[in-house]
Amino acid sequence: MTAEPPPTPDPAATGPLADLVAPAVASTGMVLEGATVSGEAGHRTLTVVVDRAAGTEGVDLDEVAAVAEAVSQALDAAGDDVPGLGAEPYQLEVTTPGVSRPLTQPRHWQRNVGRLVSVAVAGEGEARSELTGRIREADATGVVLVPVRPGAKKGMPAKVGEPERHDYDRLGPGRVQVELSSGGSGASRDELDTEV
Repeated sequence: MTAEPPPTPDPAATGPLADLVAPAVASTGMVLEGATVSGEAGHRTLTVVVDRAAGTEGVDLDEVAAVAEAVSQALDAAGDDVPGLGAEPYQLEVTTPGVSRPLTQPRHWQRNVGRLVSVAVAGEGEARSELTGRIREADATGVVLVPVRPGAKKGMPAKVGEPERHDYDRLGPGRVQVELSSGGSGASRDELDTEV
């Protein structure tokens, strides 16, 4: 069995501030998705966005609290050398990406197996077509999507196509579609291939 390579940092998780908080986040078993400073002088907010490295389960409040504690200790140790803040007072906010995060890395796709997504798929030449489908599988090089089209009329069941494999280099950023029911990370393979 080969070891999984470490997750690729999100572009928002690079720079001096991210370099300071990333080790603290990693010490809790989470991955840093981003670290930003917002607000006006004297009322700054440091937002640290974290997620699991693998799996489809969410991040619970105890885990968020553990990340906040670890990051707070790292910031205290930095003293007046916190990039973007210096010695200025700030509020620390630790959060998770939520469904609005675009799926741009294999880890993002893997974390959303079972969810319905929309994504632009490269066709011949540079033309792209929009595909809505449920993520059936995702690995280091690509994703298997089960195409889903809405029913012909309101109230009619969706039309489900045959699973299709797409390499990540042929996909634009994926967008999770919010659903009130159906699918989800606990769905079986048969449930992923049917729509209600």
